Amino acid sequence: MPAILAAVAGIARELEVPAVLGAAVSVVCDLLGAPHGRVEVTGPEGAVAEKGRPGGNGVVELPVRAGPKVFGSLAVEPPADREFGPRERQVLGALAAATAMAVDKAVLVGQMRRRERWLEASYDVTRALLATKDFHATLRLIAERARVVAGGTAGAIAVPDGPGRLVFDIVEPPGEDADRLTGVTVPTEGTATGVAFATRRPVVVRDYGERVQEQQRDRAGSMPAMIKDLDSAISVPLIVGEETLGVLVVAKFRDKTPFTEAEVQLAETFAGHAALAVEFSRAQDARQQLAVFEDRDRIARDLHDLVIQRLFATGLGLEGVSRLIAEPAVAGRVAGFAHDLDGTIREIRNSIFSLQAPAQAQGSLRAELLRVAVDARDTLGFEPRVGFDGPLDAAVPDAVRSDLIASLREALTNVARHAGATSCSVEVTVDAAGRRLMLAVRDDGTGPPPGPGRVSGLGNLAARAARWGGNCALAAAEGGGSRLEWTAELPARTGEQGSGR
Repeated sequence: MPAILAAVAGIARELEVPAVLGAAVSVVCDLLGAPHGRVEVTGPEGAVAEKGRPGGNGVVELPVRAGPKVFGSLAVEPPADREFGPRERQVLGALAAATAMAVDKAVLVGQMRRRERWLEASYDVTRALLATKDFHATLRLIAERARVVAGGTAGAIAVPDGPGRLVFDIVEPPGEDADRLTGVTVPTEGTATGVAFATRRPVVVRDYGERVQEQQRDRAGSMPAMIKDLDSAISVPLIVGEETLGVLVVAKFRDKTPFTEAEVQLAETFAGHAALAVEFSRAQDARQQLAVFEDRDRIARDLHDLVIQRLFATGLGLEGVSRLIAEPAVAGRVAGFAHDLDGTIREIRNSIFSLQAPAQAQGSLRAELLRVAVDARDTLGFEPRVGFDGPLDAAVPDAVRSDLIASLREALTNVARHAGATSCSVEVTVDAAGRRLMLAVRDDGTGPPPGPGRVSGLGNLAARAARWGGNCALAAAEGGGSRLEWTAELPARTGEQGSGR
């Protein structure tokens, strides 16, 4: 009896399922002199411990049961010179019951620890949002903490990218494969990520890599080789009220162990906390920006009502003076000064629009592009200068608009990751006929890599441009740095068909 009590105590002191099974098979074989033994637990907490492999004559197998719960089985092979009698079987039954109770306790302890880890991850995200203004870094923290706590290999966040599409804005951990996945778009129909976004409910899949490869087979750009090793994945929507901010994805590679229902519920709770913290941070930023916008609006009014009017009057005066000058060279110089003033007026008008755009309606393409530039400020370390020319809002249709916005976001992300730049300028132009769109992004960084090496995201940019008969090229800029040009051919506007334009 003392030996049995010691054996039960040895099993009960363990707090993790594998340790419980290891202790159980050890004490059973030692107490009964058995050469081989095996304890197995099935289900979400599945594990096995064995000493040898029982399979000879007289093997006794008992269920590992605690009340109505059956966790698995205990199998023991008796010594070669005898069989187990009633007393040994009674001892085995007691040890099987002790093992079941220890497993039940270890499962509860494991669930409690997982809840603690998810709760701690929620606190980490909240603290980060309250302590920093780097929104992009906080999204990366959400993906990283979810991946670690859920035991996944990779974490990602997909955000809306126009009607019917999501783009993977964050992929964690960083690396070459993450770079290739960042910026990849997926439809909201027929994909696990899209279904989670559309239905606002978690989606759990197996053999995820095969599904992704099948979905991406006809899409532009190649998928990383790592995709084929994707197995289990959870896609959880980030929901605040009636708005879905995006989708949190946690995936396993080369791991056939599925995510349990408890893990999915904890991930959903974490996503809800994270989305609420993100929305609270956005509300704080909106209040701070409101005060800034009021100042910007006042400055914009002063520029328009005072500075531009005076410059325009000065330009008209110079043009009038140039006609009165008999010397052609002098008249030409004066006319040149008037032309320079016209250019200055255009620059000031762009600045006025930049000051007023954040408070303007959502429908403005210029405002959307300016918002992308402002959002990139935290990752770049500075705010890029943005200029416009031509009838952007009138000439660029919605379908091209979404690709233009996504391309600018990806181009600025590449500058932040690879260029080491201290300044960056963006020029978006539409020609006078409204048929050709060009996005030019220039930085003062290290320049493009030598040789034919791949630049992260360039394939996605080129694919978007090719969709509209354009192209994308990255080259060294004059004076140092890089210049990326992205073009698209715009469809004819209503009323231009057959006009010969």
